[in-house]
Amino acid sequence: FVSQLTRQHRYTLPIETMAAVAQQYYEEAAQNEQMGEEDGTYIAYQPLDGLQEHGVAVNDIQKLNDAGFHTVESVAHATVRKLSEVRGLSEAKVLKIKEIVKGMVVMEFKTAADALEDRKSLVTLTTGSTELDKLLEGGIETGSITEVFGEFRTGKTQLCHTLCVTCQMPVTDGGAEGKAIYIDTEGTFRPQRLQAIAERFGMDPSVALENVAYARAHNSEHQTELLKMAAAIMSQDRYALIVVDSATALYRTDYSGRGELSERQMQLAQFLRQLTRLAEEFGVAVFITNQVVANPDGMSFAKDSTKPIGGNIIAHASTTRLRLRKGRGENRICTVFDSPTLPEADAQYAVGPQGICDAQD
Repeated sequence: FVSQLTRQHRYTLPIETMAAVAQQYYEEAAQNEQMGEEDGTYIAYQPLDGLQEHGVAVNDIQKLNDAGFHTVESVAHATVRKLSEVRGLSEAKVLKIKEIVKGMVVMEFKTAADALEDRKSLVTLTTGSTELDKLLEGGIETGSITEVFGEFRTGKTQLCHTLCVTCQMPVTDGGAEGKAIYIDTEGTFRPQRLQAIAERFGMDPSVALENVAYARAHNSEHQTELLKMAAAIMSQDRYALIVVDSATALYRTDYSGRGELSERQMQLAQFLRQLTRLAEEFGVAVFITNQVVANPDGMSFAKDSTKPIGGNIIAHASTTRLRLRKGRGENRICTVFDSPTLPEADAQYAVGPQGICDAQD
């Protein structure tokens, strides 16, 4: 912060003034964090209304809100070109706002030790299965995208339903004490299943249902629009999870043939980029499901001759990729397909009437 202040005002402020301002900044930040921890509602993002204290007009803040920017972080992470597309904002205003948010959001280098401390504060969401949680070193990670893929009846949608309930539980029980957003592209969302899962974990089913915001996406453009609505919703309350089931189904049907492949991948990449931004901005876990196709290069006698669709676009966007396949009876097998931290390993789980549970002997 001092280095930013020095750059911006090196010809106007004496060093004593800069030191005093910096000290005040750190004291206020520490006080806000302590207050948040005491009432249990600490929020990582800053509401856009905070720009008003720095001289930004209310009308300009409303224009940013209408364009889908609901937090100071979303403005800080956006490019000048993207902000210039907001109706009613001149280039001079955009540059002024960018200069203001630079002083409000830390976007500089930090040590690996600080990065390690930040990761220690990450919350994981329990999947409902002890072995699966062990495989994932606690559960589904917040602040990043987790992708699961597999053929039908491997438990992808049941895992989505289970997470919508477990994310509401206390942190000590494997939850994040937050609400969930569920974007359904295949018409497989069943609120009755949420009731059964809530009863299993000793929660009030009616409260659990109220804490899940559900929307049915009808085409790939609508799917992207729903993300903008999700950002507005999350800026008003505490959310812990975004589910997209499935992220790729509508892109497969809206774009067909090799002639539209390039356009499909470009639109899919923009959708995934928005998901990544929401995960980082609000600190929520983003959980997406993906479909598979037969792999013509794979051998017919291989254990799994399918591959996830979406190619390198979805592979690079997802932080953790999990492959699901069928086991004996109601048991299923989860394999860590790709992860920056988790080793390649398997875990068994089961799909029951109350969601994901431990594997049956």
